[in-house]
Amino acid sequence: MPAAGVAGVQRLASVIRLRPEKADDYLRLHAEPWPEVMATLKRVGVGNYSIFLHGDLLFSYLEFSGESWEDAQAEIARDPDTRRWWALTDPCQEPAPGAQPGEWWSAMRPVFLLE
Repeated sequence: MPAAGVAGVQRLASVIRLRPEKADDYLRLHAEPWPEVMATLKRVGVGNYSIFLHGDLLFSYLEFSGESWEDAQAEIARDPDTRRWWALTDPCQEPAPGAQPGEWWSAMRPVFLLE
C-alpha cells in the first residue's frame, strides 16, 4: 500500500467492492467488531482506522505507527481471531474494478493532505 505521513506515521488507504447480497452481513459484523481483532490491530501500530461505504465500494483509511507495515500485516494474519474474522468478512468482498491480479484491497495513492 502506498503511504504518506509525517513523524513516523504512515497514512494508508485502500478500496474493495462490497458484494451487494452480503452488505447486511458485513455491516452487521462491523457494527460490533470483535475486541480481540481490534486489540491485535492496536498492538501492531494501527490507529485511526475507518472504513467508509460509497455505493458498493468500501474505502479503508488507517494510520500505522510501527516500524514495518509488511511485518505488521504478517503479524495480523497470524492472529487466530483475525483469521476467524476474515472467514466471515472476506466472502462479503471482492476486488474492486481495476485491481491487480491477486490483489484484495487495492491500495490508493495519496494526492492531497491538509494537516
